[in-house]
Amino acid sequence: MAVHSKHPASAPPAAPVRETTGHLMLRAWCVFVLFQALAGTALVHAFDESGAAAIAIGSAGFSLLLWFIVRPQVQWRRLPEFALAYVLWAGLSIFWSAWPQTTALTLLLLGITTVQALFVGSVLTWRELVRAIASGLKWVIALSVVFELFVSIFIQHAVMPGFAPVPEGDVDPIVYWSRNNLFDGGRIQGIVGNANLLGPLCLLAIIVFAIRIAAGAPRRVLLYIWIGVATYLLIRAGSVTTYLAAAGVAVVLATILLMRRAKRPGQRTPYYIGYAVIGLGGAAALWLLHDRIFEALGRGSDLTGRTDIWATVLEKANERPWTGWGFATPWNPSDPAFDGWIIDHGQTVMQAHNMWIDVYLQLGIIGIVLIALTYLAFVWRAWFFAVDRPQWDLRADRPYSSMTLLPSLVGAILLVQGFSESGPLLLWGWMFVVMFSFKIKQSPHIGEGPAEQTLAIERGELTREAT
Repeated sequence: MAVHSKHPASAPPAAPVRETTGHLMLRAWCVFVLFQALAGTALVHAFDESGAAAIAIGSAGFSLLLWFIVRPQVQWRRLPEFALAYVLWAGLSIFWSAWPQTTALTLLLLGITTVQALFVGSVLTWRELVRAIASGLKWVIALSVVFELFVSIFIQHAVMPGFAPVPEGDVDPIVYWSRNNLFDGGRIQGIVGNANLLGPLCLLAIIVFAIRIAAGAPRRVLLYIWIGVATYLLIRAGSVTTYLAAAGVAVVLATILLMRRAKRPGQRTPYYIGYAVIGLGGAAALWLLHDRIFEALGRGSDLTGRTDIWATVLEKANERPWTGWGFATPWNPSDPAFDGWIIDHGQTVMQAHNMWIDVYLQLGIIGIVLIALTYLAFVWRAWFFAVDRPQWDLRADRPYSSMTLLPSLVGAILLVQGFSESGPLLLWGWMFVVMFSFKIKQSPHIGEGPAEQTLAIERGELTREAT
């Protein structure tokens, strides 16, 4: 009869380390927070502005409570200072704002988004953060497909926000939540209700799913299927900005991979020169040949009326060039200052359709400097996070991680999108800038450092293969 020795050669068998129920619930909450940022306009269409605001405020309060309970290790001296300075300047603008009520409301949205970004970045490790983003994007894609199918099969006509009755007479398609175009070949909008918002989300999903596959995630076949669905939605969204962003992502990705092949710092110089030539050449070609490019892509040379919007906004912004007229992201169409100011397709415009012009209008040259520094610091840290080999001791041959690519590729999407949209200033655009800036400063190496290792030990990641 076999008996256990009093002096065993190895540890007795034990059950594998499993995540606690509390942590699984915490990660599920982070997925919801990310989904809320990714599909924020869907909540507005489903529950109107007051309902979406209540959800946002309630979720922010719950996140703060969880943050206090979990107490993750945070190096408070290593915060994204330029992003927080931009938030502070936006807050101060309420003292000279020409639309104080709108400033107060949108400041609340900016503050909630910033807090949620810091919360998610502090309670999740890098691996968990990428997994949570992937989960949030899966919900956006799946619900978009289900929503469009439901509209086309059961309702069989265009749908207004909140499933309100469709007005009689001619209705511009821009006001619809869904245009019922799934089976007729037209542009589809998904649950976010806007093809120009759905396109970048699909591009981001393709990037995140591909990074998960490269990182050795389980159930890769399903990830390939998700990539296929996201690609289909991207094509059906028909967003020119997304196509240009995809080209920018391809250039950034190729350059990073080339940089990683360099064995000495001097070998990167030709790649930097080539990258600069391609970038400047592409920008010059876009500027000089924009009419032909956009007409070839099915858009007018005026970027579907955006140049007229820019001219109007710049004219007003030049009246207060240094401090601007007051923070308002997005513009509140019910505010008398914006109601009927700029009309496009019969609707009051809610943004300048250019990130930099929008900031200039609201916060002046000082705001432009702060947002430029925010993005410069983000892109700078994200770039070296991706191209530098992980090293924290004398060992210099550690392999690169595919997950370090994500911040740089997200930066490429947002910078291109910021040329024709103001999306990078709110919801997932602003959240990802703050979240990644904060996370890189807190944990510059995936799986290493006090914050990463403390969380990993608690969740068993150091005793099992993490995907």
